[in-house]
Amino acid sequence: MTNLYQKLGIDKTATKAELKSAYRSLAKKYHPDHNKDDKKTAERFKEVSAAYHILGDDEKREKYDRGELDENGNERPPMGAGGFGGRGARPGGFGGGGFRSQTSQTDFSMEDAEDLFSQFFRFNSRGPGSKNQESQNPYANSARPKGLDINYEITIGFEEAITGSTRRLKLNDSRNVDIKIPAGIHTGQVIRLSGQGGPGVSGSPKGDALIEIRVAPHPYYRREGNDIHLELPISLDEAVLGGDIQVPTPSGRLTIRIPRNSSSGKRLRLKGKGVKKKNTEDGNMYVTLKVVLPEDRDPELEKLMKQWPAKGGDTIRKKAGLN
Repeated sequence: MTNLYQKLGIDKTATKAELKSAYRSLAKKYHPDHNKDDKKTAERFKEVSAAYHILGDDEKREKYDRGELDENGNERPPMGAGGFGGRGARPGGFGGGGFRSQTSQTDFSMEDAEDLFSQFFRFNSRGPGSKNQESQNPYANSARPKGLDINYEITIGFEEAITGSTRRLKLNDSRNVDIKIPAGIHTGQVIRLSGQGGPGVSGSPKGDALIEIRVAPHPYYRREGNDIHLELPISLDEAVLGGDIQVPTPSGRLTIRIPRNSSSGKRLRLKGKGVKKKNTEDGNMYVTLKVVLPEDRDPELEKLMKQWPAKGGDTIRKKAGLN
């Protein structure tokens, strides 16, 4: 089985900077914008994003290295765990999803078990013949309790969270269900599937499936509320002369106009191009310009700069109050 380090093509000893560099390179290579209608590449992009979601977090990486988290980011049950949920809380799911029974998250003692059975089957620590049996059972005069809720966790891509999608999840009973991911969902939100959890007792309703969403980080987008931010590299001539250029957005590429004489840090607002959620105002997309010079020396550019007015930098710094 391929571990998370292998999915990113790095060693376990890789530094955080090496980890981030590997992720950015793979995310760029497998990004859906560059691989239209390629399902295998799209799945690879999701795997890379899900791996970085865990290894890019120092605390989660330490837990993963100690074997406390599986490849889907789910907590592993302690070795030798038994009783209720210890064996059943196995990782599963589709595309980064997994499940964990709520009963597997804490140690389950015999006293807890007796209390659980007294609620479900109407007996208590005094035995089936106790005169106070009905009065001590909290469910004696109420509706039967439903089955246990079962927790799952799936990791989705950034664009998927912005535009919405449909994902298939494999439940712990091996059934597949399609889940509608609403546009604008964020990390930590939970989707509830009624009646898809643990079985009820004596005809009581089934529990629910609770799917917690994790949104993988993106190599160049950043989200704040319903707004999306992008740092856009531009060349020196584009900064001086301006012009129309294409920029990526979660819903596709868009042509924007760079104003003449634009400096690094100038921010352009694309109204309504952020997150679109029901019952809320559409977010905006903010593009921050970053002037980038060529990596290699350009003799013509150097010649042009020599003809530039002297002390231009001093004038700019003086205007900014730094001289």
